[in-house]
Amino acid sequence: MKRGADLPAARARPKLGRLNIELLNTGSELMLGRVLNTHQQWLCRRLADLGYVVTRQVAVPDTAHDIQSAVREALSRADLIIATGGLGPTSDDVTRDLIAQLLGKKLRLDDAVLNHIKRRFAARSLPMPKNNEVQALVPEGAMVLANPNGTAPGLAIEIESQTGRAGLPPGQDAQQRVPTSPFRAAWLVMLPGPPRELRPMFDNFVVPLLRREFPLAAPFVCRTLRTSGIAESLVQEKIEAPLNTLAVAGLEIGYCARTGQVDVRLSARGGNGGKIVRAAEAIVQKILGAQIYGFDNEEMETVVVRLLTGRKKTLAMAESCTGGCIAHRVTNVPGASAVFPGGWVVYSNESKQKFLGVRAETLAAHGAVSEAVAREMAEGARLQLGADFAIAVTGIAGPGGGTKEKPVGTVFIGLAGEFGTVIEHKFNPYERETFKEVTAWQALEMLRVRLVCS
Repeated sequence: MKRGADLPAARARPKLGRLNIELLNTGSELMLGRVLNTHQQWLCRRLADLGYVVTRQVAVPDTAHDIQSAVREALSRADLIIATGGLGPTSDDVTRDLIAQLLGKKLRLDDAVLNHIKRRFAARSLPMPKNNEVQALVPEGAMVLANPNGTAPGLAIEIESQTGRAGLPPGQDAQQRVPTSPFRAAWLVMLPGPPRELRPMFDNFVVPLLRREFPLAAPFVCRTLRTSGIAESLVQEKIEAPLNTLAVAGLEIGYCARTGQVDVRLSARGGNGGKIVRAAEAIVQKILGAQIYGFDNEEMETVVVRLLTGRKKTLAMAESCTGGCIAHRVTNVPGASAVFPGGWVVYSNESKQKFLGVRAETLAAHGAVSEAVAREMAEGARLQLGADFAIAVTGIAGPGGGTKEKPVGTVFIGLAGEFGTVIEHKFNPYERETFKEVTAWQALEMLRVRLVCS
């Protein structure tokens, strides 16, 4: 079997007016709303950043008719099809088998893949279930994409242009065959469903294949600037006119808004693309300044940990309404242990008093959700751990517990440091999970601004 590291020589292909890339996400759980389809967003964004645009994407359940129909239709018009999911060992993992059947390719056991699966189980001192052997079955002629993060290999198949009828199991009566559109010459890639397996596999194998088989007609450069604390319409208003000359020269500008933040995507094609994007980036940075918190795929917590590390500062945490969400985000960043000694989730009044020294009279006079309590929480956390900074949050996540004076969504964020303690009063009237995520982001942004501007 061919291995992903050893791509075959690229074949001469006719020049295409537009490269048609289609995504096929398989999984009945997607259709039932049990799982969020993050593959569509991640793959579309990753491809766009590389200069390729997805022309169509579809999700289908784990059934033979739906998967084969979707693949057959895609093969009639697409140059590259990326299918996700359905490569596991259970009875509903049928993508590999159904696509091989559709293409009239036999499945053969790949000893290298089987040995990889056995080694993964042995490394964990676990017996390998017999069912996992199915993951070592590879369609004839397929390229195996190694999966160091799981047991299911990815597969890539170069499909020759063909006409006629296809898609039924061998031996079925010819009278029952349904005419189909002819397959055009294309690549079909199958990737495993878990994101921690799919994403590195895409970067390590699919990106080189894409660049080799479908090179861009002109160089492509893309840069994303991530901003905070400014509305999408205002971002556009501030930068559109200053970028107009570069837009005429080929600069493309895109905006992506989320709660409290806006991404500005700058891209250009051609030999001068890099120069155009660099000039545009310099203009946007000059206009928006500290409202730009990061670049490309950087998350707020990554930026904060980097700033703390560079300044040799530490951060303590005292969380009530966010339930550890801020600490979770910070500790997702490699190297966070150097700047984050610890923190507390203090949901009850008693725990606020016991661990952070919040005074009973403060709670009685102002209530747990108040500027005064946020202040004492932040100062208590900083004192207890001897940290340079401390973040504290207290609020009403809902759906109950609000009052006219303090409705659901009310939150106080405290930041303590050698400068003293500052409090911000926010109103985040979202459902609980979004409330926690938005509040965590606001707290980290509050610290980031302090670090950048001090």
